[in-house]
Amino acid sequence: MAATGETGAGPSAAGTRGTGDGVPHAVELRGITKRFPGVVANRDIELTVRRGEVHAIVGENGAGKSTLMKTLYGEHRPDEGTILIDGREMTFRSPSDAIGAGIGMVHQHFMLADNFTVLENIILGSEPTRGGRLDRAEARRRITEISDRYSLGLEPDVLVEDLGVGARQRVEIAKVLYRDARILILDEPTAVLVPHEVDELFGNLAELTSEGLTVIFISHKLDEVRRVADSITVIRRGTTVGTADPKTTTVKQLAEMMVGAELPSPETRTSTVRDQPVLVVEHLSVVTPAGRPLIDDVGLTVRAGEVVGIAGVEGNGQAELVDAIMGLRPLAAGTVHFDGAGRGDGGGAGLTDISDWTTRARREAGLGFIPEDRHRQGILLEAPLWENRILGHQTLPPAAKGVFIDRKAARADTERIMQQYDVRAPGPDTLAVALSGGNQQKLIVGREMSSNPRLLIAAHPTRGVDVGAQAAIWELLKDARAEGMGILLISADLDELIGLSDTLQVMLRGRLVATLDPARVTPEELGGHMTGAHTAAGAA
Repeated sequence: MAATGETGAGPSAAGTRGTGDGVPHAVELRGITKRFPGVVANRDIELTVRRGEVHAIVGENGAGKSTLMKTLYGEHRPDEGTILIDGREMTFRSPSDAIGAGIGMVHQHFMLADNFTVLENIILGSEPTRGGRLDRAEARRRITEISDRYSLGLEPDVLVEDLGVGARQRVEIAKVLYRDARILILDEPTAVLVPHEVDELFGNLAELTSEGLTVIFISHKLDEVRRVADSITVIRRGTTVGTADPKTTTVKQLAEMMVGAELPSPETRTSTVRDQPVLVVEHLSVVTPAGRPLIDDVGLTVRAGEVVGIAGVEGNGQAELVDAIMGLRPLAAGTVHFDGAGRGDGGGAGLTDISDWTTRARREAGLGFIPEDRHRQGILLEAPLWENRILGHQTLPPAAKGVFIDRKAARADTERIMQQYDVRAPGPDTLAVALSGGNQQKLIVGREMSSNPRLLIAAHPTRGVDVGAQAAIWELLKDARAEGMGILLISADLDELIGLSDTLQVMLRGRLVATLDPARVTPEELGGHMTGAHTAAGAA
């Protein structure tokens, strides 16, 4: 049945269909199909979401979750199918139509202006006025009412740049509530949260649903899905494969519905650490142009065959540390020593000071890099996959042919990576923008692992990938570690950090404040160190 209606977000005369007690579903999608050139992203999707529930949507990368939610939010129009909101058929031409129908979306990557206050961020684009001027008193009243009603704990005059990740997420939720959203779409909302922030978020969701609001919750963390959701819809390869009751469905069963395999574990306890250091950072400091310290006197060592994990709430210097090691940010003090001479033979010729080397020289010497933000640092969205395959490696085989680029070899190697790393796309000439985030991530991982680096800096390597791809990436990192590669791992997934690391360092306010044994620390204890709770308790 094709979507009908041609004017904004207006309802059609279609009949309602509800929950059996006469109450229409908050959201109902019937036969949704969305095609892109060469790809059917959604095929005959069926979804029903009851009013006042948390409804989880799970599926592997490329399964069509994001496309489906963008369709519901008005970013895409379906080629076939019908959208019903509260029993009324709707046609959305844009997100503003969806917002007008009471739908709000909180994206995984927050859309906040750091130099604005909480109040200014929330009202941006929906400013209340009186006499042609901004009515701050009314804005403050509404924000305070929303914060109190849903236990968000917002302070309207605080700058967003001074907020932690969990507080920023609550600001995003308040933004959609300020626009009178009754249906909230949350895309990977726990991806960057520590355990106590996840608990706070789930408490907020309970407040929302108790007031009759509806939450659509997209996540790859199946244990969290079972904990927070009232019902679950599973999507595989663009179509609905079933629904599940979180009270009676195990994580293993959900994983099998998604990808046909058991939920993997990152756990590895067989030591492969060798004596040879491949990276030594000494007294490293980084400051802003105004002189404000971002990293203060950091020192660490990564040896061959060792995974050193860096834990920390985002914004505490991890990104700046990675940039400094990669040569993307100047050092205010300190040195970076690297031994890349022995790549491929398990040995080394000794450490060399690379503090003044270019990023290109560091890469050519054997520094691999999986960036935290794949769109900003890892991939060119409007370029084909084969060009992204050689990005940062264009002077090395298989791309280099003298001073020229060997396009045939680059395409062939891209096809190899697509097959080996399960990158789902029509071919090497497909534009990267056409891939799901998870498939983009798998291409980047495949590219970096294929260069056989001496040291791999892996910043959030499994962010946004499904359990099957996550397991594959974990196995790749374990195999590389066993073969002598050093790995510096930065991750917001505490189970991943604990399971993969040989040594755990905690970063807080630009300093390394704790060294922990991954074999003994719990996620809760690690989260306490990350937020400074253990330090404060020890000082008390």
